[in-house]
Amino acid sequence: MTADDLAQALRAAVLAQHFEATADGLQAGAPLGVHPSIDLAVVVFPRGAAPVCANVLFSREHPQGLVAHFAGQAGAVDNIAFKADVRNAAGDSYAWLPGADWQRIDFPAWFGSGPRFVAPYPASLLKTMVAVGVGRLVDQGRSDWTLPLAYDGQTRAMADWLFDMITVSSNEATSALVAHLHERGAIRREGGTEVHNELHALFIAEGLPGLRIANTQADGGWGNGAGAGVGQIQMTAWDALRLMWRLDAEAPAVPPIVSDASRAVIRRALDAQKLHEILSSESLRALPGWVPGIPARFAHKTGNTQNYSSDAGIVHDGELHYLIAVTTSLGSRYAPHPDAATTWELPGLGGAVHAWLKTATS
Repeated sequence: MTADDLAQALRAAVLAQHFEATADGLQAGAPLGVHPSIDLAVVVFPRGAAPVCANVLFSREHPQGLVAHFAGQAGAVDNIAFKADVRNAAGDSYAWLPGADWQRIDFPAWFGSGPRFVAPYPASLLKTMVAVGVGRLVDQGRSDWTLPLAYDGQTRAMADWLFDMITVSSNEATSALVAHLHERGAIRREGGTEVHNELHALFIAEGLPGLRIANTQADGGWGNGAGAGVGQIQMTAWDALRLMWRLDAEAPAVPPIVSDASRAVIRRALDAQKLHEILSSESLRALPGWVPGIPARFAHKTGNTQNYSSDAGIVHDGELHYLIAVTTSLGSRYAPHPDAATTWELPGLGGAVHAWLKTATS
C-alpha cells in the first residue's frame, strides 16, 4: 500500500456515499444539494513497514476532493489554505444554512496556502485538546489527577471529570477542566482578551497548526455564548489524528505530548467511549435503517451539533491497526431518526474505509 493508494481509496469511499443527496432537515427533507464539507484523515500501521498516511478534503467548492500533501512523511499539511468557520451576531453558523452564498462570506484566514478549505467546527472533538491541556498540568506538577475540583456545586477528582468529558461528552465536565486550565495559569485573560495560551504554544511547538482553542473563559465557558465556540475553536482532521497518534502507545514512536502516566489516564477514557454514533454506530444498532460503521475496537472521541459531526480515534482489528479522524458539516439536522446523531452515510463511510483497509493489509 502506498500513500496514493490510500488517498484514492479514501476519495472513492467518500464519493460512493453521495453525500450531496443527504436529506436535510432544514429543507424539509430535501437533498442537501451541495457537497458537505468533509475532512478525512487516516494513518495505517502495517506490521514491519512504515506508516501510510493520507488526508482528503471535500466541500461544495471541491466536490471531487482535494488530496493533502504533507511536509515530510507525516508533517503539517502544506498545500491547503485553511479558513476559519464563522458565525453571525446571533451565534448562528450561517455558512451551513440552506442557500448560504460562500462568495459573499469573508472566511478568516487560518493557516496554509493553496485552494481554500473552510474547516468545520469540531464540536466536542475539541475535548481531546482540553484533555491534553490538563494532562500537561499534571506532568508539570501544577495539578494532580486525584485533585478534587469543584464546579457547579459538584466536587470530583480531576480524572473523574476527564472520564465523563470523554466517555459521555459531558459539557459540564469540560467547563470544569477549562476553568482549571485558567485557574492554573495555562490560559490567561486580561481586560476581556486572551493574552496567554499554553496549549497554542504547545501545538505550534509540536508542528500541529490545525489545533486551536481560543477565547475560553475563566469560568469554564467554551461555547458560542462565551465568545469561543465556532470560529474560535478549530481542528483539522489531520492534526486531530496526529494528536491521537501521540496518545497511542502502540503506534510507531512520535514526540510525546504528555507523560506515559497521563497518556494512560486519557487512553482509558478513550477506550471506554460510550457514544458510538459517527464513524461507528454500535450505540444506534436498535434504530430502524441501522447502517454498520467501524466494527472493531475503537478508542475515540466524537462531536455532534445541529451543523457538525466529528470523530477521531484508534482502531484495532486483529493485525490491523490504524488511526482515523473526520470533521464534517453533517450534524444532527441530517439524522434520519431523533436518536441518531447524523446521516447513516457517516458510519457507512467508516465501515467502507475499514473494509478497504482490512483487504489492503491482509
